[in-house]
Amino acid sequence: MGFRRGFKTEANSLSLEVRSELRLGALDRLDPFALADHLAIPVIPLSAMAAASPGANHLLNDEPDVFSAVTVFAGSKRTIVHNDGHSSGRISSDITHETSHGLLQHCPTPALDARGCRLWDQDIEDEAQFLSGALLVPEDAALVIARGRFTKPEAAARFGVSEQMIQYRLNVTGAVGRVERARKAGHRFR
Repeated sequence: MGFRRGFKTEANSLSLEVRSELRLGALDRLDPFALADHLAIPVIPLSAMAAASPGANHLLNDEPDVFSAVTVFAGSKRTIVHNDGHSSGRISSDITHETSHGLLQHCPTPALDARGCRLWDQDIEDEAQFLSGALLVPEDAALVIARGRFTKPEAAARFGVSEQMIQYRLNVTGAVGRVERARKAGHRFR
């Protein structure tokens, strides 16, 4: 997917602005629940709905990989429902992804078409994925990881994300290549 011109720069700036509002540095862990609270977006775990909803119970117990999180709208008010049966790293990504839709002011869209098939706007999903990654593992943190200060498992634990998210951020920022080019040019890192 190609982002619109300037999107990555805007998303990185927005990430730094939000992290600053939360008093977080580049190497600090972002708490997705604190982010949602900061944005006044309630977060409801799927398990809280399981007793009253056979569908929620089914998603938690029978097909846990089918549902991660969704933003539900009541007018312009957003509420996030997330699958709390997932790993903590996945939950961090899921909630931050949904809050990213809010930060990017993505408008609500129907979840299903007239035949009951899932509707999906890949462009806005990619934007939310990029911003959520930047919020969870800022570009400066990806560079620190690429320089070898943390292994991928150490970085995942430090930032409260999955190793897949660490790899995604290393890839999307080009951190490894940037560090290798800087080393070849004779730069030393602490």
